[in-house]
Parts: sequence; structure tokens; C-alpha cells
Amino acid sequence: MQLGLVGLGKMGYNMRERLRAGGHEVIGYDPRPEVSDVPTLAAMVEALQPPRIVWVMVPSGPITHDTICALADVLSPGDLVIDGGNSRYTEDEPHAELLGAKGISFIDAGVSGGIWGLTEGYGLMVGGSEEDVARAMPIFDTLRPDGPREDSFVHAGPVGAGHFVKMVHNGVEYALMSAYGEGYELLAAEERVRDPQAVFQAWTKGTVVRSWLQQLLAKALKEDPGLSRVTGYTEDSGEGRWTVEEAIRLRVPVPGIAASLFARFLSRQDDSPTMKAVAALRAQFGGHAVKRVSESG
Repeated sequence: MQLGLVGLGKMGYNMRERLRAGGHEVIGYDPRPEVSDVPTLAAMVEALQPPRIVWVMVPSGPITHDTICALADVLSPGDLVIDGGNSRYTEDEPHAELLGAKGISFIDAGVSGGIWGLTEGYGLMVGGSEEDVARAMPIFDTLRPDGPREDSFVHAGPVGAGHFVKMVHNGVEYALMSAYGEGYELLAAEERVRDPQAVFQAWTKGTVVRSWLQQLLAKALKEDPGLSRVTGYTEDSGEGRWTVEEAIRLRVPVPGIAASLFARFLSRQDDSPTMKAVAALRAQFGGHAVKRVSESG
């Protein structure tokens, strides 16, 4: 099957390689000439035989919107655009309408797998019409891991459903990572536990907390015992925030996900104003000692 792929970063590059290994013809475009197959977006479209399928794998937000607008100008009726980035689901219907006005179909696809997807395959969550999803299924089947389709692929619903599911997926991911991190810190604080890495390694099989994330933490601890080569500063991609915002809108309690998001905010503070206020209050009402900043700063 022939496919145009826009965006050859960490994910897009590996997806191109996996699709080619699966027998598909992939023509990729990226602003970086060293990885791009063609010099321009228009050249990519020209190289594809209609009806075309173009997969967009660029950062969410303005870049995705601009790319879809540019494709609307050069694609033809009957073509199909798949947004595989981490776009917010509320952007999908406007994009579908923009393309639909020119007879171009649209699918939103949540993709999970990170840099390991090339060899392990990608989990896929898509939104769109039955007809459009069926048309792109050979591509989805090559990207996903081997085994039953239902174990790694879901047609979640109409346009927008795929990115909504991926948003929740990433919110759950936030909470899982925080739980594993808290467990590691507690193990490392106890003198009786000789090797926290060995504990996480032993949880890899048979335990109810085993998972790919848990295995990756065991790997990280083996490569860097004590995690001395990294800081605790942690960014968020936006989807954790969106998950909490949607939970508020739908009145669904998500305390674990919310706490993990706020923990990331806390990680970026060198000296927490909140905890400064707590220390000051303890001194005010209870006369508790306060650790003061020295005059030298």
C-alpha cells in the first residue's frame, strides 16, 4: 500500500521504517532534507497515486493545523488524511470539516509506543467513519504489534474519539509513572532494602504491578543506579492537563491523575512557595523551628 508521511521525527521516522519493512511504499516529507524523501509537501503529494492516504505525524497545535491546511490545498477529493499526532480531540472535528469541504476524508489516530514502536509495534486508537478506517486498516495492521487486533487496536468511535482515548491513555500513564516513582523512593529510603533495582526487576514477572513502564524503570535503575544522572524536573506534554480538564467538565473524579500532574508542576520549583508558606505558618501558630536562608543567600 502507498502512503505519504509528513513528519519524520522520533516517532515518524521509525513508523516509516516499520511500514517499509511491512511491504508498504512510504514517501516521507520533513523540513529536514537529510531525512526527507522529497523536497516539499507538494512534491510528496505529486509522487502519490490518487486516491491518496497521507499520515500527519507532527507536534500538536499550530504545526498540525498549518500542515492540514496546506494539505487541503494540494490534495484531491477522495484522498484521506490521518492525524497521528497528540492533537487535542476538540481540534479534530474542525479539521475534518475543513478537509471534508474539499471531499477529503479524515481520521484521528492516537499512537502509543514511543521509540520502541519500530520493533515492538504501536498501540493505536482511532476515530473516523467505518469506511475510512477499513480503507486504512492495512497500514494500522502493519504498525500495531503481532497478535489479535483487538489487543492493540481500537476503532473508538467517530472523529475525535481516537484522540480523546489517547488523551485518557496519557493521563493514566502520568498516574502510573508517579506511583512507580513513589514506590522507588520509599524502597530507596529503607535501609533494609539492599537493592531497589533488584526489587523492580523481580516485579517484572508474576506480580500484579508488572507492566512495560515498570520494566523500563528497572532498566533505567540498572543503567543509572540511584538515578544520579538525571534531575527530577519533569515536563508535561499537555495531555495530562487535558485529561484533568475533561474530568472536571464531565464531573468524573480522577484524583490519582490530577495528583500526578501537580507533582510534575512541583518538580519544576527549586524552592516551593507553598512549602515556604507552610513552614511560616507552623512557626506562627506553633513556634516550630524554621530553616532560614542565610544572609549570604
